[in-house]
Amino acid sequence: MKTIVMAATLFAFSSIAPNCLSATYPAKPIKLIVAFQAGGAPDIVARLVARKLSESLGQSVIVDNRPGAGGIIGAALAAKSAADGYTLFLGTTGTLASAPCLYSALDYNPVKSFAPISLLIKAPFLVMTHASVGATSLRDLIGLAKSKPGQLNYGSGGNGNPTHIAAEMFKSAASVDLYHVPYKGATTALPDLLMGRIHLFFDVPAFWLPHVHSGKINALAVAGPKRIPQLPNVPTSAEAGLPGYQVSVWFGLVAPRGTPNEVLALLNAETKKALATKEIRTALSEKGFEPSSSSPEEFATLISSDGDKWCRAVQASGATID
Repeated sequence: MKTIVMAATLFAFSSIAPNCLSATYPAKPIKLIVAFQAGGAPDIVARLVARKLSESLGQSVIVDNRPGAGGIIGAALAAKSAADGYTLFLGTTGTLASAPCLYSALDYNPVKSFAPISLLIKAPFLVMTHASVGATSLRDLIGLAKSKPGQLNYGSGGNGNPTHIAAEMFKSAASVDLYHVPYKGATTALPDLLMGRIHLFFDVPAFWLPHVHSGKINALAVAGPKRIPQLPNVPTSAEAGLPGYQVSVWFGLVAPRGTPNEVLALLNAETKKALATKEIRTALSEKGFEPSSSSPEEFATLISSDGDKWCRAVQASGATID
């Protein structure tokens, strides 16, 4: 009889434990690791979403910037964190899709180390130049680059960063030779592009938009399937004469593998609510992002399929880590 009572008690506890967990979570601040510099595109998205989640969850969601090595330092840190719902990670195309194709050894596995929560945004890349380059169209730029092989340079957010891979993909698609100048993040490269010390940059619109609108930087093409509302006069790469060049990226929320399903479900629901608000949709859209929430299963499928796609792109472009 004692055994039966004990078993019944254990069963009853196990059946209510998840509900107790979801009812008490979160009981303390949540850390959101961003593997890039403050002020960059991932950081912008993370802080907008974190602020809204803080309001709905009743606990602070604190952004923790851990830049370095194209994002893999922050990703590895997040993967090794406790799976208790109090550490989240802003996963990106670079950290969860292209990194395995570029690094021979990673301290994490994009699929096995993380539990997807929700996609957050999608965004196409822009092909941007300093005015001193003298190219007013994508065709002009390609012609100029072919006439001066290796003399035009491009900046990137670091070796292995999608801004690096996007430029290498452009070199391959346009059959041109450009010189790579890596930086410790896109924000670090901005002053040099504004001064004309570097000629080209390939990135999502985000914080580049004010400088494009001011005329300090020329946006020659949107490397996506359609024009973006923020730059209606900038053609797509296909319209500009390079149909084979399309580069878009995404950001999303993940947690360390093993995080309780009830916590993941709550975070997914609150993230969807945040992205559905006019405040967040407007703030993201103004930066050139397309708000795009998803189920955990849909995000898992995207991570896997994009991993295959970016590996093929990396191989075709010949991009390597210097």
